[in-house]
Amino acid sequence: MTRQQRRLSRIRNFLDLERAGKRHLPRPIYGYVANAAEEGKSLAANRAAFDDYCFVPRALRNVSRVSLETELLGTRYAAPFGIAPMGISALSAYRGDLALARAASRAEVPMIMSGSSLIPMEEVAKIDGSDWFQAYLPGDRPGIEALLERIERAGFRNLVITVDYAVPPNPDNNRRSGFSSPIRPSARLALDGLLKPRWLYGTFYKTLRHHGIPHFENNHATRGIPVISRNVNRDFSGRTHLDWDYLALVRERWPGNLVVKGILHPEDAKRAKDHGADGIIVSNHGGRQLDGTIAPLRALPDVVEAVGDYPVMIDSGFRRGTDVLKALALGARFVFFGRPFNYAAAYAGEAGVEHAIHLMREEIARDMALLGITEIQQMDKSRLREVR
Repeated sequence: MTRQQRRLSRIRNFLDLERAGKRHLPRPIYGYVANAAEEGKSLAANRAAFDDYCFVPRALRNVSRVSLETELLGTRYAAPFGIAPMGISALSAYRGDLALARAASRAEVPMIMSGSSLIPMEEVAKIDGSDWFQAYLPGDRPGIEALLERIERAGFRNLVITVDYAVPPNPDNNRRSGFSSPIRPSARLALDGLLKPRWLYGTFYKTLRHHGIPHFENNHATRGIPVISRNVNRDFSGRTHLDWDYLALVRERWPGNLVVKGILHPEDAKRAKDHGADGIIVSNHGGRQLDGTIAPLRALPDVVEAVGDYPVMIDSGFRRGTDVLKALALGARFVFFGRPFNYAAAYAGEAGVEHAIHLMREEIARDMALLGITEIQQMDKSRLREVR
């Protein structure tokens, strides 16, 4: 057994991944990945929501062959889950976006590239199956059109527009951990890096040596600012006026599948559908935006009822195979995981992400057999009871 295999053998579930990520990453980087808004009420609600439901298994069913295959937006995937968009993942893992995309490609699951990533979208799009891109809309029509043209030229087919980021969230927890965007050099930051030598050499030093200081590459049609800067602040002020007319502009200009991410209200779900979106992602941004929001799993039934037979996906707070199955039973077509895959890439690179995908596939398959089902499509409300 290699050293890498021994390290991964200690990781048995997604909760182990968070502990491993915390040990591996410097305080500011871990603080950014783990960050939740204000008092963490949204984050806690996301996890607590899964306790609202319990399973009703069926006995003596032939479960010798269990299939996780799932169709989403015209593509067949090997499992009903994928990797959510995660900004600046190349700071937590060496060439993080590429590690995530390559592992997802081999496992035949989707990975949504973040618009706040540090590797040019064109590099990631070259990887087979890497055809999902998430964008934060620039604040003006020419900027939106130029970004859409670039995304299309790169070869992406599925565009995810995140709509729950009109303004940045309260930064107090990020400041407490020493994180800012861009990162400001300081003696404390240097000490934080020195205390994590595996990350310092394997991610930070290798990145600087081979690629220079990373930049925000994909927020706009042109390259953005460096991720490490003493004086520059990222400008999000131009997004406060964005409304449904801008989504209509995107639908007019974008020829592929359009997915709207950050929906929690049934009326917004219907409106996204009416504007021509091909699907929605029910999400509260992993509890990172507005504290005290409804958990996506609790919002899911009303959203599904509002839009009927329509692709509804979900993220935020998922950690177990049983979590995935509860969401599918309530009407979601697909589930996306964020932080756990970030930790997996940080801890063991591409091999870590492959290991994490394998763990989740095993969990879901095992749970399906214990429930008495053999195909994802059999997971419906009859398999659940609400806890009162």
